[in-house]
Amino acid sequence: MRGPQRPGPRGDGEPPLELTAFVGRSAELDALAGAMAAARLVTVTGAGGVGKSRLALRAAVRAAAGAQVSTVELAPVRDPLFVEYAVAEALGLTDHTTRPLREALLGHLAGRRLLLVLDGFEHLVEACAELAAELLRRLPGLRVLAVGRRPLGLAGERLFPLAPLGTDEAVELFADRARRHGAEVADLPAVRELCLRLEGIPLAVELAAGRLRALSPAQLLARLDDRFRLLTGGGRDALPRHRTLRTAIGWSHELCTSAERLLWARLSVFAGTFDLDAAEYVCSGDGLPAEDVLDVLSELIAQSLVTREEAATGPRYRMLETVRAYGAGWLAAAGDTARTRRRHRDWCLGLATMCELDWFSPRQREAAARIEAELPNLRGALDFCLSEPEEAHLGQYLAGSLWFCWAGCGRLSEGRRWLERSVDVEPRPGYGRSRLKALWVLGYVAILQGDTTPARAALRECREQAERVADGTAVAYAEHRAGCLALVTDDMARAERLLRSALGRYQELGELNSNVLMSQVELAMARAFQGDLADAVRLCEDVRRVCEDHGEHWARSYALYVLAYASWRDGDQRRARELLVDCLGDVHAFDDLLGSVLSLELLALVTVSQGDPAGAAVLQGAAGRLWPSVGLPLFGSAYYNAPHELCEATARRAVGDERYEELLAEGARLDRDAAVARALSPGGVRPPHAVPGPRGPVPRALGEAGKREPAASRTRKGGEAAGGVPAP
Repeated sequence: MRGPQRPGPRGDGEPPLELTAFVGRSAELDALAGAMAAARLVTVTGAGGVGKSRLALRAAVRAAAGAQVSTVELAPVRDPLFVEYAVAEALGLTDHTTRPLREALLGHLAGRRLLLVLDGFEHLVEACAELAAELLRRLPGLRVLAVGRRPLGLAGERLFPLAPLGTDEAVELFADRARRHGAEVADLPAVRELCLRLEGIPLAVELAAGRLRALSPAQLLARLDDRFRLLTGGGRDALPRHRTLRTAIGWSHELCTSAERLLWARLSVFAGTFDLDAAEYVCSGDGLPAEDVLDVLSELIAQSLVTREEAATGPRYRMLETVRAYGAGWLAAAGDTARTRRRHRDWCLGLATMCELDWFSPRQREAAARIEAELPNLRGALDFCLSEPEEAHLGQYLAGSLWFCWAGCGRLSEGRRWLERSVDVEPRPGYGRSRLKALWVLGYVAILQGDTTPARAALRECREQAERVADGTAVAYAEHRAGCLALVTDDMARAERLLRSALGRYQELGELNSNVLMSQVELAMARAFQGDLADAVRLCEDVRRVCEDHGEHWARSYALYVLAYASWRDGDQRRARELLVDCLGDVHAFDDLLGSVLSLELLALVTVSQGDPAGAAVLQGAAGRLWPSVGLPLFGSAYYNAPHELCEATARRAVGDERYEELLAEGARLDRDAAVARALSPGGVRPPHAVPGPRGPVPRALGEAGKREPAASRTRKGGEAAGGVPAP
């Protein structure tokens, strides 16, 4: 689900700005602002925990000067191939097409003023450097503020090494964090010496302050000195800063209880954030009962080793990156990494299965939000499964089960990558069902991208293998998606035949979910294009009723789209608008770009039919801006394109060619959120005089309306996960 953007956590192991007071650094803040004014690429470097991210993001806000600021959190990204996806996600870019994502990024940012913050890139230097170089070369309005432990190594890069806090500022930070833990600092000499020993590294200072509930500053100093003497052979010579931080973290580790150390190590398998349910499942057992996880986690939060964040899905937790890496080392040393990653994988599989079921329920919106929050963890689980031959079938199942995320929540490009990777793996004997599901989902994703040849190949392979092993469920889904492919390629007779057959198979299987209902919507669209509006309305009213019974909004929105089309064709423009407004609100909330642009196109036609050609032209311009991110405009279909052409011809005739082009350009300047807001606004259109819509067959209809048949009825398997579960 889309929501307001806000600064996120950073790769330097620091909590979000709004959760952490900014202490000191005024001189550095001014100096960094000056560097950013003088160079388009500035890289803040320094040791882990020194405060790079916090300073950089504060400077970015100050230096924005009216430009958009987008922060890309790269710490959870492990695969260099996903750097571009992380950037696109931070920019709110949804691209359904098969074009390279780099090309989509360049098109999205062309002509815009943007300050891009690349945070925590040090493990992805080569990929980040290559991307930043091309973006800066081709986008004159772009500036980049990079944050990492090493430079990007690009020409023109201005380096800004960040030193630790001065002693006075470190003491101020310690006192501030102490107050957050309910303690007042009285022993200033001990605190000052402690900050000196910690060399003013903010993370180390915060970890020390987190211990004030149990130890006084003097006791903290004594214990820390013992640790330092051990590492330096009894001397008090200063350690290198990276060793100072590691020593401070190790000292914090020693002061933890055995349960706290165990949870610390196991939490390191999470990428990005996690919730309590996940922590209890993944990290419990073998010395840590599930019922104790909350209390132990609370202690880690109290010691500043874990931060708590509020999210749309509820409280979430994050282990600071430097601290996470330390825990991962202990997990590996204990020989427990593989077992814990398998627990993490199992939790991700369970989450995907639950959310797939919830997609066809009143919890559909919550499922979308939950999957979005857990994407870094799901990516980690997919990579783990698809990197291990014995786990590949689980990777296929996971990639297939997330079909609703790829197709319904605006992530076609990423889904295509995971699905192609999963089906390239040879299935183990007895585990072919998971691969069959991945194949039909791959075909579906490719159809929505307008990539018909790979779609046809994936669906053909799915059907042939499904028939060979007598998997009726996979046959039904393959046939359904083949019918969808025929629909968008204007073969209405074939589309109707395949979709009716698939609906019959679904009914025999007792299959009912959003996919099944979408097949009925697609059949209705085929009937409408062939002139049988009554049959189309009957089919979609049935879908609408089933969706409302189950609390389903996504398939319902497409049914509303067809009903709106039928209302327009029947001359009822007011009802068509009401239906489209309802439809557009839902598909936009799900980040479904295809549904959004189809709704805008039809809404433009309704708008011109209501006597507002100028408003219609603006909406067509807005839709025209979105189509390159979807694929071939209106699928390259004569049937889908006919209403568009009618709208354009009517609007041009009413306002004149020159004015029409001006209005088209006005709409093209609207981004997706602005276009949808305008379309949904009561004042966004002006319907002074309704113009009747055309009646009779749509342009280029294929012959007479076919024989009407019963709509697919409700079945006994309400809420069944689409396509089944992996074989045991």
